Amino acid sequence: MARTAKKLSVKKIAKLTRPGRYSDGDGLSVQITKPDRKGNGGGVRSWLFRYELRGRERWMGLGPLRFVSLDEARKKADAARKLLEMGTDPLDAAQVDRDAAEEARKLAAIEKASRITFADAAQQFYAKQRPEWSNLKHAKQFLSTLKKYVFPKLGELPVASIDAPLILSVLTPIWETKTVTASRIRARIENILDWATASKYRTGDNPAKLVATLLPRKSRIAKVTHFKAMAYDEVPAFMAELPKAVGVPPKALEFLILTAARSGEVTGARWDEIDFENKIWTVPAERMKMRLEHRVPLVDRAIQILKSLPIEGDLVFVGARKGRAIGDKVLAELIETMGKQQGKQYDATVHGFRSSFRDWSAERTAFPRDVCEYALAHRAGGTEGSYKRSDLLEKRRPLMAMWAKFCLTLKRDAIVTPIGKRKAGG
Repeated sequence: MARTAKKLSVKKIAKLTRPGRYSDGDGLSVQITKPDRKGNGGGVRSWLFRYELRGRERWMGLGPLRFVSLDEARKKADAARKLLEMGTDPLDAAQVDRDAAEEARKLAAIEKASRITFADAAQQFYAKQRPEWSNLKHAKQFLSTLKKYVFPKLGELPVASIDAPLILSVLTPIWETKTVTASRIRARIENILDWATASKYRTGDNPAKLVATLLPRKSRIAKVTHFKAMAYDEVPAFMAELPKAVGVPPKALEFLILTAARSGEVTGARWDEIDFENKIWTVPAERMKMRLEHRVPLVDRAIQILKSLPIEGDLVFVGARKGRAIGDKVLAELIETMGKQQGKQYDATVHGFRSSFRDWSAERTAFPRDVCEYALAHRAGGTEGSYKRSDLLEKRRPLMAMWAKFCLTLKRDAIVTPIGKRKAGG
């Protein structure tokens, strides 16, 4: 096919500004777009190739001028003409090329996915989920157990190749002696593989779910160890000793006991969460185990503790290092130290004071169960939970006031009952 004289040059193209099409000959032209009716857009410069096939006029884009030079555009137009001479529609051929490129991209993605190891997948899953976990201890255990028991055998294997026999090779050796740990590891592997499947790193069913049915049943399954708790009738004597300790930790621990809060909620408390006027401490959802905001009614002694603390930044309970909150370990060590000073050993944990409160509220008061559970930030489940919108704050105030009175008084006699349920003259 004879090629007509080339009409455009680099200099001529540079001078083109008005919207329209400017021919280079034999169907190749530069197009400059017009703005829309509102005056937006316009001025886009691109290459077009016009041709006819079976009596139909067709236009083929060859790319924008900023990416495709004049010489490149002419070569693309020549290639399109050769296809026409062979009876092939250039647009159809271009679609085939795009389909082939997309298929190659998918194959490359599959190949890349097949190379990601189980350890890589675990790290990526952990990084994604960690911000949603409120329990720092469990977050640390997630990776530490994998590094100890799983990575040595599965860590360097492609996550796509993990199957039931491989998982069993990890769990079987520890199933009899560390049943609870093995069960948690299996669940963690299951979560990682679910994430890997959703991320297109593997396909098919999750073998960790099958493994749950393959592990041998034990006649005696190890029981879950609960947090050791101080008997509630021992709490008043313990509370009487707390003011004798010096520093922020004893105040934080006393505040924790009076509010029946978790240690992470207390150690992370901030001044902007405290409403002194209404005597409410609002713990944000991100620091709560259930990821729901929790309002805590503050008794007078809790307010006194807060007002006795110096304001040194945003945190309420500041540790030895300025600007850093006190740690859970500091509170645990305080309990141990107080025991040694009195020649005894407290068989209790910081978290266990929540159990002390719950036992006291069940045995020494007549408050409804849901009021006591809400005091611990336990939400009602099922249908009941879906209809209940109140957090029972005002009903919890007298409960927490009675708990404070119990904790701060050494001698107790009659069973405590909530106001309104006492008999006349009682």
